[in-house]
Amino acid sequence: MKGRDYCVVPTADPPGSASASPLSPSSPAALPKKKMPQRKWEVHPGRNKFHCNGRIMMARQTGIFYFTVALIVVTCGLFFGFDCPYLAVNLTPAIPVIGIVLFVFTMSTLLRTSFSDPGVIPRATPDEAADIERQIEVPNGQPSPSYRPPPRQKEVVVNGQTIKLKYCFTCKIFRPPRASHCSICDNCVERFDHHCPWVGNCVGKRNYRYFYMFILSLALLCVFLFACVITHIIMRSQKANFLKAMQQSPASVLEAVVCFFSVWSILGLAGFHTYLTTSNQTTNEDIKGSWSSKRGRDNYNPYSQGGIVKNCFAVLCGPTTPSLLDRRGVVEPDPTPQQYTMQMNGTGVRLGNYGAIPTQTTTVQPPAQPQQGEEGDQTESRIWFTEDMKEKA
Repeated sequence: MKGRDYCVVPTADPPGSASASPLSPSSPAALPKKKMPQRKWEVHPGRNKFHCNGRIMMARQTGIFYFTVALIVVTCGLFFGFDCPYLAVNLTPAIPVIGIVLFVFTMSTLLRTSFSDPGVIPRATPDEAADIERQIEVPNGQPSPSYRPPPRQKEVVVNGQTIKLKYCFTCKIFRPPRASHCSICDNCVERFDHHCPWVGNCVGKRNYRYFYMFILSLALLCVFLFACVITHIIMRSQKANFLKAMQQSPASVLEAVVCFFSVWSILGLAGFHTYLTTSNQTTNEDIKGSWSSKRGRDNYNPYSQGGIVKNCFAVLCGPTTPSLLDRRGVVEPDPTPQQYTMQMNGTGVRLGNYGAIPTQTTTVQPPAQPQQGEEGDQTESRIWFTEDMKEKA
């Protein structure tokens, strides 16, 4: 028998003997460690970051999100520290109460938008992807040399309007209506609106209502802060000149500058999404002109409920669909690949990925009595070999 066709493993000495190996089965170092189950969020194929054991899901680029949080917190902190005490005493004590309510509501909607699943569609399994590819490339199971595969699209009818379902080459699925693939997060998202770096996440079916409430409350907060800061400066300037009033409260000047340059863009964004909400459209559909009347006389939005109030109720007050991602679920081992394991001294060594012979291993037990080697002082040996090895022997 050739030396490479078998493996001789010396048997460990008794635990009490002086020559016992430190890696013997009885030693604590040789005991197999209990492997923690792998969660599905750890193997998620998209470009996302997860926190709190998969409970929080965000995009990978979150630098602008932290800047958004810092800008809101610092501006409101200066307002509560320098403007609120003066306005509460000289104007009304309701000023800090209104400010706290707006700040808490704005931050809660921001975090809910940033930390939630926007509606990611799971990718097809290998079997599902192979079945879809087979249906596309070879319909009816009749291939021919002159055959050209049809376009990777399907058509469905929604409220009398024909909708084309496009095939996603990354997720290996036909995207549902209103879904699109985000190139930044590398996921297909249901009712995809857009990817917003300011919130650090995609905006889709499951978090659009929170995004809309965030920009709406942020616009109100910005207008409220700007009005209070200007009132504070004017009230101080009535007792002294305007320059002295700004010197007495330099934080108010900084707040006024930040709010002045932010309020216009925030108000414009809130107005644009109010228009989208009342018409039951998405940013992606509006930019592409999917339901524009210029495309055809019979082209209309099949998702409109027929009125402004009904559209707002459908977008903002409808039931929230559960997440399609089982992020905290345990990854089940793939049963298709064969695993070839050879036990050595009570521990398992997987050889399937290291050139092991793909046959089932068998164990040859040693005789009951220990046998001495040629020198007479060696311990017994156990030889493991496969069926193919036995044939060679």
